[in-house]
Amino acid sequence: MMNFAAIDFETATASRDSACSVAVVEVKDGKLYDSYYTLIQPPANRYNYFNTRIHGITREDTADAPVFAQIWPELLTHLEGRIVVAHNARFDMGVLGACLAKSGLPNPDFAYCDTVAIARKVWPDLENHKLNTVGDFLQIAFNHHNALDDARTCACIPMAAGKEMSTDSLEALVQELGVAVQQFGIRKGYKR
Repeated sequence: MMNFAAIDFETATASRDSACSVAVVEVKDGKLYDSYYTLIQPPANRYNYFNTRIHGITREDTADAPVFAQIWPELLTHLEGRIVVAHNARFDMGVLGACLAKSGLPNPDFAYCDTVAIARKVWPDLENHKLNTVGDFLQIAFNHHNALDDARTCACIPMAAGKEMSTDSLEALVQELGVAVQQFGIRKGYKR
């Protein structure tokens, strides 16, 4: 059965260490099982207009929110020892890595893969493989750039791909598709 977690970050500025919200959706036995969402106060609670326009989060929203180091113990419990998926994983893993480095925290132990790569292999004829395009194709109603909705939609991609490919585990799916699974904090990918 499919067992993994999907993560999504939103950032306050162009800086990768400026996470202002995060969500993780867990899939257990092929079903959406649990979710975690929180606002995060970015460094100096600073925002760029462009970022706020995308996700709608403002400095007022995060004025009393915890900083990354305070939410990390809870976030870690949703990631450690799992395969984690993200849509455009390079961005989300970059945000996580930058926030950990800024907070002086060690890297967690988990592997990850990119749902963009899964979508490209399974549905190559889509006009593009952005999350909103894939979500529309899969008929998922969601508020794009809301971290929880984005993580939930991201979690649905491997489940839908597994049905299409008649594969009931993420490990078997990525192996069949030739999608790289990479250990967090290690640049070079490996195939499972």
